[in-house]
Amino acid sequence: MIFARKLTSRLCVAAALITGALLSPTAAQDIRGLEKCTAEAQMERRTGCLQANVEFLHQALTKLERDTREKINALTRDLAASRTEIAALKLTVAKLDSELAQSRAKADTGAKK
Repeated sequence: MIFARKLTSRLCVAAALITGALLSPTAAQDIRGLEKCTAEAQMERRTGCLQANVEFLHQALTKLERDTREKINALTRDLAASRTEIAALKLTVAKLDSELAQSRAKADTGAKK
């Protein structure tokens, strides 16, 4: 049931994207992998054509989902590494601040003598 909803929502998104692409004011361009099913006169052939289009769109969406997930995972790893580096840099700055404060304190006591 959940899979059917996901598939339906993905197909709706794909249909919206394709419709938007087809209605754009640019010159008509075929979408690689999709067939024009309205030219088929026989219902069986038209149904087969539509099923092939749905299968193609499903495969394209699956590939895009996989690619996007890989990119998100890579960015998540980069973010974690950056956070670790920021934490190390904060420790270094804190250490340098304390050393500077100690040096100023020594300089102040030496100047007062």
